[in-house]
Amino acid sequence: MTLSIPELPLVYLSDEELALINLLRADMLRDRWALLLRDAYFNGEQLVRDLGISIPPQLKGLHTVIGWPRVGVESLEERLDLEAFRWADGSDSRELDEIAEANDLLDESSLAHLDSLVYGREYLAVGSGDCGTDDCPPLISVESPLDMTLMWDARLRMGTAALRECAADSYIESGPEERMIVLYLPDQTVTALPSPSGGWEVVDRDIHNLGVVPVVRMANRQRTADRVGRSEITPEVMSITDAACRRLMGMEVAAEFFGAPQRYILGASESAFQDAEGNAKSAWETYIGRVLALERDEDGQVPTVGQFAAHDPTAMTRIIDLYARIMSSQFGLPPHMLGYTTDNPASADAIRSTEAKLVKRSERRIRRYGAAWQQAMRLALWVRDGEPPEKTRRIETVWRNPATPTVAAQADATVKLVQAGILPADSDVTLEMAGLTEGQRQRVRADRRRSGAAATGGGLMARLAALNDQQPSQLPTVAEVSGGNGGL
Repeated sequence: MTLSIPELPLVYLSDEELALINLLRADMLRDRWALLLRDAYFNGEQLVRDLGISIPPQLKGLHTVIGWPRVGVESLEERLDLEAFRWADGSDSRELDEIAEANDLLDESSLAHLDSLVYGREYLAVGSGDCGTDDCPPLISVESPLDMTLMWDARLRMGTAALRECAADSYIESGPEERMIVLYLPDQTVTALPSPSGGWEVVDRDIHNLGVVPVVRMANRQRTADRVGRSEITPEVMSITDAACRRLMGMEVAAEFFGAPQRYILGASESAFQDAEGNAKSAWETYIGRVLALERDEDGQVPTVGQFAAHDPTAMTRIIDLYARIMSSQFGLPPHMLGYTTDNPASADAIRSTEAKLVKRSERRIRRYGAAWQQAMRLALWVRDGEPPEKTRRIETVWRNPATPTVAAQADATVKLVQAGILPADSDVTLEMAGLTEGQRQRVRADRRRSGAAATGGGLMARLAALNDQQPSQLPTVAEVSGGNGGL
């Protein structure tokens, strides 16, 4: 919905805020080219550099695409399924569920994970709700690094300022070409629009006084000297992708040149290449016509016709298979996921063995991304309540098992743990290890409560029915009927 700004006095940014905005915008624009390059490889839109050797000028416009970067990134992202938020102490987590549902975080999380793997980082911005009521849930939005950046303090391991630049069509009616900026500071969040007289006009100041910047960075492949994060589409991945694309393009060129077998004719007269009027025929007409029916020469000799060996693409396909194996080692994927197959199919145990590296990479991402989601949820509770949650109450993120074991294997392992007395049969941990989703576990808990209530109520009604057959002198007291609680 488009909102109109009421008539207010012009409020401009301070000199310190302007300097900070210019610094953050320069940082964001400096990395944009590298981010767009990774995005092009993920989308299959990269321009493969022509070496100028084997590709003729007529085929320079041929665009060959190989989707290995997308396969590698999505194979890792598909194992990162965020299912729920909960309190580590086991208390009621309905307030966490309400915030997650209001912001559609379980679906938005897949977008955040994918962008973090492609770009190397993603941002979670937290702010006050816009519904106009006091009980409005806080907002948690997923922001792309193409539009947002964060100034990081390595010593404190926290952000000191953040900037987001996006379209302003939700604030003004002049159209989406207008831009707006949102400056996130430890004490406030400032929203500004371009002023007609130059500079920026402040349209909103959200004074939250949190003492921290309400922005969380979800970084991928961090190092101590590089907390910003790195993309899964590394220079090695881009190089192998370009090489494989050039081989595919070479196969296309070979198909054009050697699709029809090349023939040669020895001792043919000039008339073999002319029509009835003596005009020279085209190469294609000659190839499919007269070369199949040649006349004897003046000496009565029949021309010799032969054919060159056709082009064999096996060598190029073997090179592409080599590139597929190299790419599988870069992504930690089984080679068959990239199209490389052998005559002897791998067994189930062999496939699980080749997926071990991918599973471990997924577990590492779950730990890193889980910490970011927990921090964002704590900030949301802080914004809602006006005070930080107790440090003793830790938030946990619930993820699906990235190893994707079979249902039978999960159930068998869980049964053995219960039989050994390691896990209680009615524990929520038992349900989680059995492979039930968060929604299924909630329904099981509800069914247990209903079953327990029915069993308790049924036992009490049986005891009351037995009292009707007793003499008045034999009737117990109310406390005895209720089990000592003083009432039914």
